[in-house]
Amino acid sequence: MEKKVRVRFAPSPTGGLHLGGVRTVLYNYLFAKQHGGEFVLRIEDTDQSRFVPGAEEYIFETLAWCGLEPDESPKHGGPHGPYRQSERKALYSKYAEELVQKGYAYYAFDTAEELDAMRQRLRTDENPSPQYDRSVREQMRNSLTLSAEEVSRLLQERTPHVIRIKMPEGETVSFTDMIRGSIHFDTSVVDDKVLLKADGMPTYHLAVVVDDHLMEITHAFRGEEWLPSAPVHVLLWKYLFGEDRMPQWAHLPLILGPSGKLSKRDGAKYGFPVFAMSWNDPKTGELTEGFRERGFLPQAFVNMLAMLGWNDGTEEEVFSLEELVQRFSIEKVHKGGAKFDYEKAKWFNHEWIKRLPVNAYATQVKSLFAEKGVVVSDEAYFTQVLELVKGRCTFAKHNTRTPSGHPEGFLEAFANHYRNFALCLRARREGLQPEPEWMDYPGVDEGVRGMAFIETVIASGRSSEKWTELVIRD
Repeated sequence: MEKKVRVRFAPSPTGGLHLGGVRTVLYNYLFAKQHGGEFVLRIEDTDQSRFVPGAEEYIFETLAWCGLEPDESPKHGGPHGPYRQSERKALYSKYAEELVQKGYAYYAFDTAEELDAMRQRLRTDENPSPQYDRSVREQMRNSLTLSAEEVSRLLQERTPHVIRIKMPEGETVSFTDMIRGSIHFDTSVVDDKVLLKADGMPTYHLAVVVDDHLMEITHAFRGEEWLPSAPVHVLLWKYLFGEDRMPQWAHLPLILGPSGKLSKRDGAKYGFPVFAMSWNDPKTGELTEGFRERGFLPQAFVNMLAMLGWNDGTEEEVFSLEELVQRFSIEKVHKGGAKFDYEKAKWFNHEWIKRLPVNAYATQVKSLFAEKGVVVSDEAYFTQVLELVKGRCTFAKHNTRTPSGHPEGFLEAFANHYRNFALCLRARREGLQPEPEWMDYPGVDEGVRGMAFIETVIASGRSSEKWTELVIRD
């Protein structure tokens, strides 16, 4: 009997959720739902020095906006809790001690000053960042170099120490990646990673293996930046639980910006968001705009993310979440990095604005109008014009124009519509023939209904051109 598919996303609550993180969520979610499995959200908060208040709540809000709700999490509960690593602290020391007893790990009593001195002593042009590896461990204060009596005394005196994995010499560690195929590592070039810190908290290396085992995770999708850590994790599975119980891994390609891995710096430099939602850093007060606040629809955002590194082998590009569940295949995810194209992201949003009924985003548009002091008093009229202008809009909320002058936001499009409407009314009242471009939108023959609304929209959307002066007043 095959095991039920269980996948997980395990973010650290340290700030805004980057495009790459949300794409990892999406691929996990699609795979789980396609196979009738379960999607687990686990909070990896073992590094308390990097914890940021509000970050965990932000993660849940982001996933809810995207429609990617987990089956189990700190918020949703479940049979494998607790789902915050800080609440599982007591579990990890047992496994770290087991590794020491089996000879696969050791106690290291080196102080921060001793570690700094080692790095200074061994630093060369060829080796600018010396690591605590097989050759270095023999020169340091640890249970491999100290006598058993000295180690026992230090432990009894509660001398601060960490537990490090003892990487074997000259072995080849291999595993099969669902995207990249067979991958091999030489253990001689991997350093002795810390597994348990002096405060008793595990590092990512130990915690991810123990938690994946206890939570019965069957498949683990993560970014390719974690590939260098794979040999440590494979060995931990081998030493603690057996390689046959290890999840199937897939290391996802990077999302690339204009000059390498996409970063928040790219967004600031080139004027596009890199976070799913706006993030206000409580430490610095810096506000970083997100896709949601820029006026992207969640359907478009999810669709765009799915296509960053994957396609189903056809020419189709616009998929609903339900369609993605049906079509997705982890084997069709590309090995190479996926280039983020903001203009393509806007295209997806434009397509979804056209495809969806206006009531799917009317609330977003109204919020923009409210920010500009525009009160929508006639819902039917508002919806009618929204339907008329939606095919010309790229954003549901943001109010911008393309370099060629095309309105990208609904407020601009409304202003254009009402400007032409007002010009036609004035021309007809004065017995003149309206210009053809003014007739671009239907509704000219509706009379002067909603003229107060027209004035406010035009003033808010294009006040710099004083279009209010063109409106016919009774």
